[in-house]
Amino acid sequence: MAENSSEAPEDLGAPQSYLVLADGTPVWDRSGDSVGTVEHVLSDDKEDIFHGLILKTSDGHRFAGSDQVDGIYEKGVIVAVPAKDLAEPAESAVPDSPLRRAWDWLIQPK
Repeated sequence: MAENSSEAPEDLGAPQSYLVLADGTPVWDRSGDSVGTVEHVLSDDKEDIFHGLILKTSDGHRFAGSDQVDGIYEKGVIVAVPAKDLAEPAESAVPDSPLRRAWDWLIQPK
């Protein structure tokens, strides 16, 4: 896979913690297809719990729950499913769920 294409680079670098994951980091699915970029990390800093990622994709924002994140590395993130299979953050999500937190983060005043 080439680094210049939409496919994931062969060497993503060393594994990293969600705590140092930068906004704008490229995201690919397991097959090497580009999903988008990291828009925001959803976590509970007090409890040290990683809830997931808000991703910026060509079809809008999507939510990848922690169980859908296969790996976080120096040069990118791998998720378990293609962008089309990731949830859209929604106001109708269960209160206090990670998906609802994604929606709340998206609609907050910037």
